[in-house]
Amino acid sequence: MSDYFPPPPPEQPQPEHPATVGASPPSPWAAPAAPPGKQRTGLIVTLAVGGGLVVAGAMVALVYALMDSVSDSIALPPERSDAPYSEPYDEEPYAEEPSYEEPVEPDAAGPPAEKDVTVTKCTRDSLIGWPHADLRIVNRSGSPAAYIVSITFVDADGTVVSDGVATTEEVAPGASVEVRAQGSGEVAAGTECRIAEVDRHAL
Repeated sequence: MSDYFPPPPPEQPQPEHPATVGASPPSPWAAPAAPPGKQRTGLIVTLAVGGGLVVAGAMVALVYALMDSVSDSIALPPERSDAPYSEPYDEEPYAEEPSYEEPVEPDAAGPPAEKDVTVTKCTRDSLIGWPHADLRIVNRSGSPAAYIVSITFVDADGTVVSDGVATTEEVAPGASVEVRAQGSGEVAAGTECRIAEVDRHAL
């Protein structure tokens, strides 16, 4: 018996996908089918480009709307009038500030307030040595008034050694009152009393 065997027949190429029963065989002139992977990539690129165009269009529309609203909100300046004017049309007329100066008492209110006060007694307390001045105030003005009188006490050299204040309530026109201005601190004998200031407030 011989050891020679005939070679096996060559393998026939098998189709990748079995042909569908009843389907016509593919045409030899048809373009080869695109691989599934390339078709999916083309679809993704198309969707991405389309989505980008949609977003870009929405941004352009939003910017246009914002610019339109801003331009509408800007108020145009008023038109300049042809009529003559003394002040610029866009400035408010100047108004003078009210004056807050205290009213000056007219001469008809009476003589100066210092003329209403007289020192009737200037003395020094014998126990503690403090000075005081007794005053008589006559309202010579034409209306009721209240008084504030400042007194200074000076020594023989003219140096102020103490001071005091006397006040009154309402004094009718032509009426008189007596008050005392009390000094503080011990002073020497012979100290004089002087009227420093008189404030007369009409009521």
